[in-house]
Amino acid sequence: MTVKSPRCGVRNAGVGLADLKTGRKVVGNEHSRIASNTKTWVATVVLQLVGEGKIKLDDSVDHYLPGLIRTQHYDGRKITIRQLLQHTSGLPDYLDAPYWEDELAHRWDHFEPLDTVLQALTLPPTDNSTPHHFSYSNTNYNLAGLIVAKVTGRSIGTEIKERIIKPLGLRHTSWPGDRTTLPEPDLRSYVERSGKVLDWTEWNVSGSDASGALVSTGADVTTFFTALMSGKLLAPAELAEMKKTVVDPEERGGRYGLGVERYESTPGFVTWGHSGFMETGHKLRNAVTDDGRRAVTLLIGSEEFKEEKVDSILRELIRDLR
Repeated sequence: MTVKSPRCGVRNAGVGLADLKTGRKVVGNEHSRIASNTKTWVATVVLQLVGEGKIKLDDSVDHYLPGLIRTQHYDGRKITIRQLLQHTSGLPDYLDAPYWEDELAHRWDHFEPLDTVLQALTLPPTDNSTPHHFSYSNTNYNLAGLIVAKVTGRSIGTEIKERIIKPLGLRHTSWPGDRTTLPEPDLRSYVERSGKVLDWTEWNVSGSDASGALVSTGADVTTFFTALMSGKLLAPAELAEMKKTVVDPEERGGRYGLGVERYESTPGFVTWGHSGFMETGHKLRNAVTDDGRRAVTLLIGSEEFKEEKVDSILRELIRDLR
């Protein structure tokens, strides 16, 4: 866990074991897969490009990737960049394709983000009865990554490195590509299957791409989110666009902006963040205040934990930090 506040500064700590085999304890500086927290980083890059006049939020996907999405159910001419970032595009999640039903079948495989989009296009439409047709889909962000690559001529991983990682001096954040191991010290990740605890840390997450591939530490994620919310990465107009939210029916009281989750568990006290879950078992929870002055980031090395209790503690901690 990493916490940051004006009075406490930045502090790292941990509980439990980072590695069950060796008995190595968690100390708070471990590298982990941050999964869907990656989406906030991607949305930040897209909004920087909006500020530079290279992308328009209300342009269609087809404007940047002509002809890619033209099926019986989906039309890229009717889907905007804003809808991708806000999960209101109506595109299904490629992870719902039968290809991914066997968790281990493709553990070591390289997978191109374009292929994940093409997989999604074979699936039936999502439920459009939710407010604003919100439906969380990893396809949206892999598609956004393809648009960034088309506009800039560089991969989304490279753009994150040049626009965020380097300027903020994030020495422990990386785009893994086909690397299956984590930098040391690592936070091992565990899942339980058929009554056995299994170490699934090593994994090729290339298919996750812009929807969840980043590797980082609690301290680096905290630095990124505090910089973002304090206006160091986006101009006021683009940050305001990021914070325009719609109801997220999958989260009680939750709202979703452009790559960020909005929380208001205490009336008048707003925090932002983005949770993450990777098939390896890595999970992430975080919260940062609206002004970026206080933040909490929690990395978890197991898919099994008491989510409601952890989320409650995190909300109390971010509220009480000074």
